[in-house]
Amino acid sequence: MATWIINAKTLNKENGDIEIKHVRVENGLIAEWRDGTALPNTSGAEVIDAQGKLISPGLIDMHVHLREPGFEYKETIASGTESAAKGGFTVIAPMPNTRPVMDTPETINFVIDKATTEGVVRVLPYAAITKNELGRELTDFAALKQAGAIGFTDDGVGVQNAQMMKNAMALAKSLDMPIIAHCEDDTLVEGAAVSEGVFARKHGLKGIPNESEAIHVGRDILLSEATGVHYHICHVSTEQSVRLIRLGKSVGVKVTAEVCPHHLLLSDEHIPDSMDANWKMNPPLRTPKDVEACIQGIEDGTIDIIVTDHAPHSEEEKARGMERAPFGIVGFETAFPLMYTHFVRTGRWSLDFLLRRMSTDPARLFRLPYGTMEVGAPADLILIDLENEREVDPATFLTKGRNTPFKGWKLYGWPTLTMVNGKVVWTDENGINR
Repeated sequence: MATWIINAKTLNKENGDIEIKHVRVENGLIAEWRDGTALPNTSGAEVIDAQGKLISPGLIDMHVHLREPGFEYKETIASGTESAAKGGFTVIAPMPNTRPVMDTPETINFVIDKATTEGVVRVLPYAAITKNELGRELTDFAALKQAGAIGFTDDGVGVQNAQMMKNAMALAKSLDMPIIAHCEDDTLVEGAAVSEGVFARKHGLKGIPNESEAIHVGRDILLSEATGVHYHICHVSTEQSVRLIRLGKSVGVKVTAEVCPHHLLLSDEHIPDSMDANWKMNPPLRTPKDVEACIQGIEDGTIDIIVTDHAPHSEEEKARGMERAPFGIVGFETAFPLMYTHFVRTGRWSLDFLLRRMSTDPARLFRLPYGTMEVGAPADLILIDLENEREVDPATFLTKGRNTPFKGWKLYGWPTLTMVNGKVVWTDENGINR
C-alpha cells in the first residue's frame, strides 16, 4: 500500500524558502512529490497529515554505542535503535567496543542479524582494527568487510603503535574501506577524568591535555597521506586538532572529521561543582577556545559531520563520581533539538546547513544511499516540529541511559515521526511501531 504524507513543510535548497509539499511513498521508496497547492488523490493509500511540520531525510549518526553484545544492562540493539528513531535517526553506525569485541565475521553477523530482527532503524556496524582492540594484531579486514562491516576502528581507545596504524591504513586502502580513529595518546591521559583547565585546577584533578588528542591526529594525517586511505577522525574536541585537519585538507590528504553536540555547546567551565559524572565524557569538555574552534571547523568544512557518540551507562555506574564513573553521555534524543535551538534559531546557521551536516554529508562521506529525498531514494524520512518548546526530561528517554548533562534544557526542533524504508517506526503520539 502506498502512503501519502501531506501538508509537509520542505526546505527549498536553492533559495532557503519553506514550501508546502505532499509526498507519496511506495515499496519503501519515495515515489513522487506534489506541490502543496492542492491535495492529491489519496484513494486507497494510507494518509499522514504532517500539519505543517518539516519533512527531512532521516538523520544519520556515524558514531554510536549500542553496547550489545556484552553490556545489555547499559543498552541493547532494540532499545538503542528505538532511542535513535525517537531522535530522528534512521541510520546509525555502532562502534565495535562490545564484549566480545566486534572483531570477527561472527560478531558482525550477530549485530546485523539482531538489528534486522529487533532493531527499528538501519544499523551499519564498524569492525575493530585490532583483535580485542588491544593494538597488537590486525583483524581480518577482508572477511569483516564481506560480513558487512562499513569501516574499521578501535574506538574507545587509540591505536598506539604508528606502524600498526600504517599497516591498517594500507590494508584498508587496498579494500577501498575507511579507517575511523579515536585519537588519544595513552601516555598522556592515564588516571585523568576531565580536561586540563579551570575545572581540573579548581578541584585538584589530573587533567587530560589537548595534545593527547592532537598528537594522534597529526600522526595519522601523515600516515593517511602516505597510504592514500580515507581517514576519518572521531569526536574532534580541540583547537589543535582542528588546525591540523585544516592543514591536512589544504594539501589534499583524504581526511574527514566529526564533532559532537556537547563539544559545540559546553566547555569545562560549565561542569558543576557537584562533580556530576553526567558531565564526564571522552574526549572531555575542553576550554571555550576549543569550543569556538570546533564551531568554526564545522562551519568552514574542516569538520564534516555532526555525530552523537551516544554512550549509555547505568545510573549506578554514573553515581560513582567524576573520578570513578565511566566516560560517556547519551545523545540520540537531544542531538537535533540542541543543534537547531542553539545554532539555527539563533541565526548562526541555516536549517539547510544543519540538515546537511546531520544527514546528507554523512551519507556522502561514507557512500551510503541515504540522506536524500529524491524520487527513487529509500523512504527514510522524518517530521520535525520546529515551533514548540519542550524540556529535556531523561525520564522520557527510550534509551536505557539517563546520563545527560542537558537535563532541564528547553529546546525546539523535536522529531515527531520517523519512517524507515517506507514504514513508520516511531511517532510522538503512539511511540514505537514494530
